[in-house]
Amino acid sequence: MKSKRIPTRSIKPALTILWCAALAMVGLRPVSSHAQRDHLTDPESELIRFYQEIDKRIDVFIKAADRRFAVINGTPMPPTKKLMKDEPDWGEVPKGTHAELLEDIAGILDEAITNIDDANHKNGKNAALTKALHKLSTASSGYLNQLATLKTKTTSPEELEAISHVADAANQIIEAAGKVPVSAEEEPKKKKP
Repeated sequence: MKSKRIPTRSIKPALTILWCAALAMVGLRPVSSHAQRDHLTDPESELIRFYQEIDKRIDVFIKAADRRFAVINGTPMPPTKKLMKDEPDWGEVPKGTHAELLEDIAGILDEAITNIDDANHKNGKNAALTKALHKLSTASSGYLNQLATLKTKTTSPEELEAISHVADAANQIIEAAGKVPVSAEEEPKKKKP
């Protein structure tokens, strides 16, 4: 069976929409008089720089968001097994209020969008690009489920606003991924009867 090749044209409009939506979302965020908080820890930023392949970078972004959800939900941290011998460590558990951690997640999703868009501009025919977008979309669907639960547990205006920011980014990612066909490598294997 031949694998399906995704024409470059099919991914570019979806990524352009995603990029424009991310820019609009960043512009809508209120500017705080407090010092700007980095959405990634220094070790997480090191991991992003370490991995140059888009699919590996997206894995780091997803795990960084998962770490923040683990803190918010009071669940165990996702495992941080090294894939390569010289891979940097993940560092300490992210700290902050729930609202700060949620804003971190929104920033992480925004940066993941930017990385996908940059990779598309460099080489739109890269098969890892489509895989990365769909992987991020799948994670974003899970984030929406967690946000729905969090929304019922809080009355804090800051947390509710942060939940809205994460939900906006997640929905934009899911929408963009829906416009890009799944490649043959990503399709689930069918069991033989």
